[in-house]
Amino acid sequence: MASSTPEVVLGSVAFSIFWVMAVFPSVPLLPVGRTAGSLLGGTLMVIFQVSTPDQAYASIDLQVLGLLFGTMVVSIYLERADLFKYLGKLLSWRSKGAKDLLCRVCLISAISSALFTNDTSCVVLTEFVLKIARQHDLPPRPFLLALASGANIGSSATPIGNPQNLVIAVQSKISFGVFLLGLFPAMIVGVVVNALILLAMYWRVLSVHKVDQEAAMDVISEEDASSHRFSPAMMSHHSPAQEWTTGLDSSPTSIHSSTIHANGNEVHMASSSPRSNGHKEDDTASAIATPWNGVSSVEMGTGEGTGREANSSKKRKRTIWKSCVYLVTVGMLVSFLMGLNMSWTAITAAVALIVLDFKDAGSCLEKVSYFLLIFFSGMFITVDGFNRTGIPGKFWDLMEPHTKIDHPSGIAVLAIVILLLSNLASNVPTVLLLGGRVAASAAAISSAEVKKSWLILAWASTVGGNLSLLGSAANLIVCEQARRATGLEYTLSFWGHLMFGVPSTIIVTAIGLTLIR
Repeated sequence: MASSTPEVVLGSVAFSIFWVMAVFPSVPLLPVGRTAGSLLGGTLMVIFQVSTPDQAYASIDLQVLGLLFGTMVVSIYLERADLFKYLGKLLSWRSKGAKDLLCRVCLISAISSALFTNDTSCVVLTEFVLKIARQHDLPPRPFLLALASGANIGSSATPIGNPQNLVIAVQSKISFGVFLLGLFPAMIVGVVVNALILLAMYWRVLSVHKVDQEAAMDVISEEDASSHRFSPAMMSHHSPAQEWTTGLDSSPTSIHSSTIHANGNEVHMASSSPRSNGHKEDDTASAIATPWNGVSSVEMGTGEGTGREANSSKKRKRTIWKSCVYLVTVGMLVSFLMGLNMSWTAITAAVALIVLDFKDAGSCLEKVSYFLLIFFSGMFITVDGFNRTGIPGKFWDLMEPHTKIDHPSGIAVLAIVILLLSNLASNVPTVLLLGGRVAASAAAISSAEVKKSWLILAWASTVGGNLSLLGSAANLIVCEQARRATGLEYTLSFWGHLMFGVPSTIIVTAIGLTLIR
């Protein structure tokens, strides 16, 4: 049923307001942020009668929200179990030089992002990479670019690697295993090609440096590792004058946080303040409160022997708890591969970790980005209303004859459209707007092409984030973390990233498209 002219105009106005506030959250006329902008866009769709209240509620995809919530909780517990500390140590273990280290950053960031989201990996690993580079007088830029670009490419391989893949997996009903098999070859080759491009661009600079293996092993100390605490993606917002300044975390007395803005994504990053001393107070409280993570004050005897026994008991219980966290995570991934419902599997894993922690889960659950869940809810309503205006359909009618995926030229045109829209309108709205139409167009050719069309959408929209510094939240996380790292400060400029991002994105996207099956 065609929409009336007032509905088309009003629906376009509502979507435009959402788009402006998503891309430019500090717009002076209404600096309320992305989350509020998303809710405003959805509310206007109902007020303007583009969508009915029932249609608005029905457009919210609870499976995506459930999967997003579950994976965030699992990531929080994995961080507490020191997984990312070990990943940081792998960066310098038995390093054979600057070039080897660069390749290692690309690979580790890609693998960790595929399993634990690109934003999480970049939040935790940026300062590790800076420490290693500064320790051995290496130029930070190629390593920071390797971290951000590797994280984006790696996240394309799984449904849990980034938000747009979550949407694609749920809408397409493609299983975790099929998704992984379809994009894993493209991801691996993409990481290798991306590393080669970095080596070619910075070969001369890297050739004059050699990493001292023995010194590299000492770069990441236990205190440094414990100071990096995961804080999930958030859609909070500050006034224009404070857009790049600190915000409020769940524990304002011990943690300072910074908020950065990306193309449709916003990430809330935590960093230790002098008062928090690397979260030692939180860790101590946790050790006293839970039988898994520590021992109570009653167990701490006054004698030396009692102290050793208590310390041994504390370490043993900590090891058992960490092993349980890893086993639950592996079980979740295996369940994904078995084809079980990904949303409920992730929620079940999150609940299992909460129970195993054996204490009040408030301190962990408050780190979940409920702002991001609200943002997605408003975005679902807004995009569904915009679809009802018929404008996306007419745009696709113009492009569809040139985007047939049974011809190389059609795949190329489709990839270009996805790349441009992903950088202009953000990748998640692009997936919501084009996903169903691309799949329907592929189904008209052959049922076997439908899954391929979804995988092309996932690949192009994700790798497209490497195009510019503003292309993805992961890029801005690395940029801001590096700029704010105490004693390690480094500014990654927009043009410095663009010089690498444009050739890397074009080449990696093109090569990956030939490997998607």
